[in-house]
Amino acid sequence: MIVTVHDKMQKGYSYETVEPEGKHFDNFFQPQLTPFEMLELGVFEGKYLNDCQDEFPCRWFQSAKLSMTSDINCNYFKLKARMSLPQWREKGWIYGPDPRGWFQWYCRYYLGRRLPEIDKIQIKRWRLFRRHLVQIEKNCPILDFQCRPKQRQALLQWAYNPFI
Repeated sequence: MIVTVHDKMQKGYSYETVEPEGKHFDNFFQPQLTPFEMLELGVFEGKYLNDCQDEFPCRWFQSAKLSMTSDINCNYFKLKARMSLPQWREKGWIYGPDPRGWFQWYCRYYLGRRLPEIDKIQIKRWRLFRRHLVQIEKNCPILDFQCRPKQRQALLQWAYNPFI
């Protein structure tokens, strides 16, 4: 299937989905949450995909916590746990045809788009983020969600289960 994107950050970009939705992931990429689970739990202050919902399945947004402005109350842990997009650009963390960064890449990957070189970079970044999960495992009592809530919110935004 060909998906054509028309939103505030991309106009006329098209990609092909070559795998079934949510299937056939790289062996080194095993996210614990789907994009729609992440949106439902509350990520990116409710503002991340507001203008590009047409690109993704409607069901992803049925229970999503969304806001027209950044609102930390939309985040599961009710605090800010992200850098701004300009900061991501400054650090060189935006790759290929995904101007919104990692989560946009993940949404498109989940839908079945495959770009081997970009996928390799983003999967490596996702794997490196696991260090935050290790910090929670080492420093927090099991199921104490008040322990390191900012790291937990960040984990949620990288498709890791923060509820350990």
